[in-house]
Amino acid sequence: MTAIEPLHGREIALVDLLDRLLAGGVVIAGDLTLRIADVDLVRVDLKALISTVGAAVPSPWPDN
Repeated sequence: MTAIEPLHGREIALVDLLDRLLAGGVVIAGDLTLRIADVDLVRVDLKALISTVGAAVPSPWPDN
């Protein structure tokens, strides 16, 4: 595996950043709680895996 250069002082386009992230996959996890007067009203748990669709994971939509 090769080392990635630090981005300090270097400009990168958003599309290039997304391409790098999606090539390896991104895992997003988080919790959100809406609380009023120490009473939990709403709790949301988020767990998502975002990656490109390729031959290993076929697209769920038919080809048009």
